[in-house]
Amino acid sequence: MSKKLHWGHGLAIALGCFILFILFLIFIFPNGKQNAEMVSNNYYEEELEYQNIIDAKNNAATLKEQPVYRQLPEGIKIIFPESINVDGNKISFVLFRTDDSNLDVKKELPLENKSFLIPKKVISAGSYTLKLKWTENKKPYQIDYDVLWK
Repeated sequence: MSKKLHWGHGLAIALGCFILFILFLIFIFPNGKQNAEMVSNNYYEEELEYQNIIDAKNNAATLKEQPVYRQLPEGIKIIFPESINVDGNKISFVLFRTDDSNLDVKKELPLENKSFLIPKKVISAGSYTLKLKWTENKKPYQIDYDVLWK
């Protein structure tokens, strides 16, 4: 004898499928995700001072000549044009790794001969955002470059 499928059976099957779906989302799905950390640990504090970053980027956009970077076998070389006179010859940069904050590089360096080198030993293969920051006549500047290091 065969039984007919009643609405109660359908409800039980639907509820069972829903429970299996939820269990899949809890136990299986997170294993396939990559690093799910926040972009910044101080997100809210940085958001409050973001207007300063916007102003610095706008200041850099008005420059006739902007710093450029070159990827060399020794690392990434940043070259500043002669028209830029950096206050105190101090440049700060951040190599921001988009998928792993443990590989970020943050430094403040003296600018010698209008250039500096980020050595390849501190850079791992992958995608970075290079953020250059400096001041000229107490006016902040910032330029961001997308860098793919191989």
